[in-house]
Formats: sequence, structure tokens, C-alpha cells
Amino acid sequence: MPIVALSTETTDWVSRFADEVIEESERRAPGKPVVVASGLSPSGPIHLGNLREVMTPHLVADEIRRRGHQVRHLISWDDYDRFRKVPQGIDGVDGSWAEHIGKPLTSVPAPLGSAYPNWAEHFKAAMVGSLAELGVEFDGISQTAQYTSGVYREQVLHAMRHRGDIDAILDQYRTKRAPAKKQQKPLDEAELEAAEGSGAAAEDDGSSGSAGYFPYKPYCGNCEKDLTTVTSYVDDTTELSYTCTACGFAETVRLNEFNRGKLVWKVDWPMRWAYEGVVFEPSGVDHSSPGSSFQVGGQIVGIFGGKQPIGPMYAFVGISGMAKMSSSKGGVPTAADALKIMEPQLLRWLYARRRPNQSFKIAFDQEIQRLYDEWDKLDAKVAEGTALPADAAAHARAVGTAAGELPRTARPLPYRTLASVADITAGHEDQALRILSELDPEHPLGSLGEARPRYDRAEAWINTHVPADQRTIVRGEPDAELLKSLDEPSRQSLRLLLDGLASHWSLDGLSHLVYGVPKVQAGFSADAGPKELPPEIKTAQRTFFALLYHLLVGRDTGPRLPTLLLAVGQDRVRTLLGD
Repeated sequence: MPIVALSTETTDWVSRFADEVIEESERRAPGKPVVVASGLSPSGPIHLGNLREVMTPHLVADEIRRRGHQVRHLISWDDYDRFRKVPQGIDGVDGSWAEHIGKPLTSVPAPLGSAYPNWAEHFKAAMVGSLAELGVEFDGISQTAQYTSGVYREQVLHAMRHRGDIDAILDQYRTKRAPAKKQQKPLDEAELEAAEGSGAAAEDDGSSGSAGYFPYKPYCGNCEKDLTTVTSYVDDTTELSYTCTACGFAETVRLNEFNRGKLVWKVDWPMRWAYEGVVFEPSGVDHSSPGSSFQVGGQIVGIFGGKQPIGPMYAFVGISGMAKMSSSKGGVPTAADALKIMEPQLLRWLYARRRPNQSFKIAFDQEIQRLYDEWDKLDAKVAEGTALPADAAAHARAVGTAAGELPRTARPLPYRTLASVADITAGHEDQALRILSELDPEHPLGSLGEARPRYDRAEAWINTHVPADQRTIVRGEPDAELLKSLDEPSRQSLRLLLDGLASHWSLDGLSHLVYGVPKVQAGFSADAGPKELPPEIKTAQRTFFALLYHLLVGRDTGPRLPTLLLAVGQDRVRTLLGD
């Protein structure tokens, strides 16, 4: 069922941008669909920093759809970019992919074992799958298809006719250096690369050579590489001559019928703004400096009869628990990686709740449990109607789109609990169902499917991101030596726990029991609140918990004790605690 527009009282950043984009679109192209855009280069794994390039316009486009307007979200696949370098961890033993540097991404063989016809399609496919899971609706445009079929022929010829004007704009920045900006923290090469929306942005601008300035670069007719130099161009006949510095090949072609080349990046991008009528497109932090492709494009777009899109500069997306993102380094986390350990709603929420110019981190470590706790609290507040307007708006944008709600877990049990159960049961689904059913005996799970897909995400996180030495292995036999060495107060604490097991066998009941034992031992009621208790009680509770962990799993920490006790089962708990 379609989701209606959010309240006009909503104060989130998405609504504010939607207001501006609708107004600007009506001014530029009244009565036509609103056009927003993203650009992605499938030069390697498309990481979570690049995902912000898509999610920012997606959220704005979706809000515009909710209001009943027609909107197109274009994703330009920059698959006609040159292959710049081989990402770490992907190349074969013989370094064979290095020989393809300089070719279009669609002319480079796919990584070994891929089912796709070329490098670009391989990395594009993973992103397309993730975007479908995230509910992102878009129109994909292959720049290889656009250029090689001659779609941009008139634009290419126009750029060549006006190459002097383009050169003059670019020349304003060639001798300038950006003033040093104060940074809150130093930015390393990996971060700068992670912020780049397209691998093409690092390309040259077609700077003037001995034969003059040319904004067009052919791919060589012999070796397919772009290591070419245009030596002459005749406007009247469109005859273009070039030589290849890689293989020595040279030829003369007619540009009005030649489709094996492309405009240099700083001309290509604004040409597309004009051609597609783009009204909104975000850009990475690198585009804020003088001479950047976004700023220069704002002047060049006029040569093509268009206007620069409005749109924010977006900040870095960091990673908690994995190395910094960089498309040129191995182990770069992608949207697919994140969706293996978290539901689409949580990933959408992380991008929706922060303004584009605010950086944030996506957790692959223990922090994911806290993020899920925060999400579940927000979910409860929204259900109760007590969430703040901006928080409620971010939640609404996370759980669905204008087309309807995303599939969700029927019984969204706490992620940390599911992770603990998956950890302890090590893939035994019948044991997992038993434990999860005992969390709330009055409302037991009918099947593990009710806890999915969240359970599967938590299990994947345990299996792929928790080090082996942090996994939970329940003791096979009681620690007889430790049990024998216990003093009388410790024995009494175990007795109080064992006496209450049967009557407290649920998640809430066991929570009350394990926290209550030290209170009772100290002469207080198990129901006594923090204000009624002396500070020593907290120390006594920590000591008691450490004892239980040692007796159950041989460490002084582990999963939350109520979950651990349920997982171990009453009979085995009694055996391990010396009953």
C-alpha cells in the first residue's frame, strides 16, 4: 500500500530539500518530471561512502513522490571511464589485470570466477542487488551505451566547437591553488578516495598541448587505451587525428561518425547535467575546493545551455570495526556487506537521520548492538506517538518508500539477544527456537521464521565479525576446582539463583533474578531500586556475574546472563553451578 506524504510539520533535512527541488524544477522545466541524479563508477567494489551519493537523492526523490509529483532518479554508471588501477585483493597471481589499465571499464575482463561479461558489469551487479533490497527506485544509464551508440554526438561536436571557451574557464583554475582550509582532523588518501563519487573525477581536463586544447579523448583503435593525444581537429569536416603513446597507433577519423571516445570528466559531467535536465545532485567533500569538477562544471554547463544542479556537499561515511573505506584497498565494505549483518531499514535509517554534511559511522563491530537498541527504542516511540517530528520522519523514511513498506521481521527481538543465541547454538536452529521461545513464555515463537530476517543478520554478524576468541563456548563439565574453592557467601549466592531458576525462567524473570541475588544477600528486597541501595551492591553484582561467567563459559564476561542461562538450559545450568 502506498505511503502518503509526511506531515507538513516535519522539520527533517529531506523535506527541506524536497521543497527547494520542487520549486527549482518548476522554475526550470514546468510541468515536467523532477530529475535528480547520482553518479557511480563500477571501477571496483562500490563502498558505503559511495552509497551516500545514491541515498541522498533517493530520499529526496522519494519525498517528492510522496507528495504526488513525478520524479526520475538517474544513476549514471560511469562504466566508460578508464580503468585506473587494480583494486587490492582482486588481481590474479600474474597481475594480468594491470595490462588493461587505460581501457574502458566495460572492455576489462571481469574478476576470476565472475558470471558477468566485464569488470563494470561485475561490480555494478552487486550494487544493483543492494539497491533493490534497500527499496531504491532508479533509472540506470550506462555511459558506455550512451557514448558508443552516438547519443552524445551533438554534445561532443558542440564541445569541440566551443573548446576555446571551455579552455578559458578551465584556465582560470589551472594556475590557482586552493587556500589551505582548516580541518577538524587530517584527511588521509583513503578517506579522500572514499568520498569521491566517481573514479572519473581524478581524470585530466584535456589540458592544452602543443596542438591546442581538446575536451575529447579517443580510445585507441588498436590497444583500446585512452593514452592518446589529439594532434589536430578540423571543425568544418570534424576530422580528428590522434596518436597513441602506448602502442604508437595513429589514425584520422570523422568525429561526426566516430563513437570510440568520450569527453574529459570536467566537461562530461556538466554536459550530462544539461542533457538530462538534472535539478538535484549531491557531491563529495572534494568538490568544495576551487577548480573542483563540481565548481568548474557550474560554469561549463552554460556552454551546453543548462544550469548547475542544486545539491549538498556530503561528508564522509566511516566504518566502525573495519579498515577505512577505499576503493583501491582490499576489504572495502560495501552495501552488500552491510546488508548481510543488518536489515535494510537500519541501513536506510543511518543515512536518513543525518544531514548530508554530517559524517557518521556504520558499525561492523559490537557497536551494531547499540545501534539496534537505539533503533528499537525509536520504533517503540513511533508506535506510541512520542517520537520527535524529525526522528519520526527519519523512521518513516527508513521503514518504507512512497511505494510501500519494506519487508520487515515479524517479531523483532533484540539484536544483541539474537546474536547471543546464534553464538551459543552455533547453527542449531531447533536449539535457537527453544531459547527464543522461552524469552517470553506467554507469547512463544511459533517458528524461527518469525524472528527472520533479523535473526539471520545477527547470526551472520556473529559468524563473520566476532573474533574466535570472543565467541561463547559453554563448558562441557563443571569447574570442580573453582566450585570447591568457593567461600560460603559465594555458595549462598549460587543457591539463591538455583532456587529461583524454575519460577523465573523467562528473559525478564531471569534478569530480575540475577540482579536480585546480591540485593537479597545484602538484606534488601530483590525489587529494591538503585536509590534504595548502597554503592557496594553494584560491586557485589559485578562479582556475582563474573563468577557465573567463569562457571558457565570459563571467562569473566560473555553474553547477557539471562540470555546465556536460557541458552544453556535449566538442567545444564544446575550441573555447571554444582547443584
